Amino acid sequence: MAMSAKMPKNESEWRKKLTPEQYHILREKGTEMPFTGEYVNHKKKGKYLCAGCGEELFASDTKFGSGCGWPSFYAPADESNVEKKKDISHLMVRTEVLCKKCGGHLGHVFNDGPQPTGKRYCINSVSLKFKKMH
Repeated sequence: MAMSAKMPKNESEWRKKLTPEQYHILREKGTEMPFTGEYVNHKKKGKYLCAGCGEELFASDTKFGSGCGWPSFYAPADESNVEKKKDISHLMVRTEVLCKKCGGHLGHVFNDGPQPTGKRYCINSVSLKFKKMH
């Protein structure tokens, strides 16, 4: 897949497009409470898209039950659709995961996931929209 162009939107446009909870997580780097998200125990086959811009981020075949309280994936659908940045907030060093197209905060990635990658992409349900496979 070709890399997507950035999506320029100002904060006023984002506030109009997103729910207050989506805005808090995607634009202000918030997080939902563990075990409360719509996709934590979601098992349907399909694709998980960015709630901000619709970019394809994760596929159901890489989703696994990590027990951490947020939807977890061992790999993105396409590495070029996500961006990773060092996050030193909350007195921790973590790797933040963002949508490359719109810059929306998705969650964090950790090195304690299953094979084949050993990664756990811990993603907020609110930052995702599910598209069922036909």
